[in-house]
Amino acid sequence: MFLNSLSPRIIAVAAVFLLSTTSAEAARKASGTELLQALEGAFVEITEQVQPGVVSITPLDPPRLGGMRNPHLPGPDGPGGGHDTPAPGLPQHPGQWDTPGTDEDAPGSGSGFILDQEGNLLTNAHVIGSADRMSVRLPDGRRYTAELVGRDTETDVAVLRLVRPKDDATLPVLPLGDSETVRPGQWTIAVGNPYGLDHSVTVGIVSAVGREGVNLTRYENFIQTDAPINPGNSGGPLFNIHGQVIGITTAIMSYAQGIGFAIPVNMARDVVNQLVAGGKVERGWLGIGIQEIGQELAETFEVREGEGVLVNEVFPGQPAEQSGLRPGDIILSLNGNDVGSPNTLARLIAGLRPNSNARIDYLRDGEKKAVNVELGRRETVTPVSAPPVEPPRPRLTLGMDLQTITPELAEELGIEGGGVVVTHVDPEGAAFGRGIREGDVIREINRLEVADLDAIESALAARKPGGRILLRITRANGGHYYVLPAPDMERPNSP
Repeated sequence: MFLNSLSPRIIAVAAVFLLSTTSAEAARKASGTELLQALEGAFVEITEQVQPGVVSITPLDPPRLGGMRNPHLPGPDGPGGGHDTPAPGLPQHPGQWDTPGTDEDAPGSGSGFILDQEGNLLTNAHVIGSADRMSVRLPDGRRYTAELVGRDTETDVAVLRLVRPKDDATLPVLPLGDSETVRPGQWTIAVGNPYGLDHSVTVGIVSAVGREGVNLTRYENFIQTDAPINPGNSGGPLFNIHGQVIGITTAIMSYAQGIGFAIPVNMARDVVNQLVAGGKVERGWLGIGIQEIGQELAETFEVREGEGVLVNEVFPGQPAEQSGLRPGDIILSLNGNDVGSPNTLARLIAGLRPNSNARIDYLRDGEKKAVNVELGRRETVTPVSAPPVEPPRPRLTLGMDLQTITPELAEELGIEGGGVVVTHVDPEGAAFGRGIREGDVIREINRLEVADLDAIESALAARKPGGRILLRITRANGGHYYVLPAPDMERPNSP
């Protein structure tokens, strides 16, 4: 029979669909063709409902390429690492143009969708780049100029507003769903304008949710889908089988097929509300530097790998310091939400408004504690590069040259507090291999504060044979803990 030649997955899905609309007996008697027709009819119906609200967007102002610089940069309240431009193999934004045109008849540079009868549209920030005016085309042939309401590069979200006459026809508004309910295995439908082929429809499933660390935006919580997404799809909607928008398609994996990413609509909703209300996004600020807890740090702090995130820096006068948080604390949850990565904590904090309260559960020296913190307002932090240091340097066999920070040197380097500065790192040494670099300042060794080289000597002398060395380092853009192996050490000597 034809039924036996069908994919078991398709038959199962179609049967479930029929069971929800017909009797179980009728579904059992249905032929393979009938099952497929029912499934096909469902996708056709959804597509007809949602296509009218998906628009094509072309910037009218000549945009500067790179208008969306990768904001996944090291800094306070955020994970470290990243690239100014996507490295080979990292996800690529599928709507970013090579030679953007300004002719209204040119193919769309990206996609978007209609949010309300006021003419607000949602798209990706990287679709519009630095442009403030766009040409927008609807499926029914209507054309409008759209003006920028606001863009937020840290989530890659932008809101536009159509310039319309007062007696203009009703707009086809698309309903927003609840991305918190999205689960792997559910159907997804993507609608957009890939390669200028307007209103193309592709179908797939949710491959994963909560995807982080793909180096696209500072705050990541992507829905991953295998629905085909191509250049021109960026900013377009990702639907569930109820015709509700659950995400905004934003990226594809450059070296793979069937791996695309969408911004969850729940994350975008708050950003949109703030952009519409005031043209900008305000985010909560805790005032800490954080890092992931890998195997070595987990063993050093005697916790499970991935259990919480490690505080490596607390900035003076900021909410974290005022609440009593310290470097070495391990944050476990924020407002009852478990924290397993720096990205998760940064995103949760950023999702709260300034002056709101946050309950933080954390570990300090193995003891569970909790504190309520009134968040501040996140401002842009501009790292300051430390100038090179020239004077004579004592040496450790870990491969670092060190110098005690004097008041004069602190002023020259533009840093606060005491400690020991790393003036040279041997490329063949253990310190270099772990990421320590010239200009770093050692603030702690084995959880003891470092004021000068004598403190380094004392800590090394007190170290148990074979014991690892835990250093807390600060640099221009924040702090970090490093675990160094336990070779035989020599006491620092002057040259």
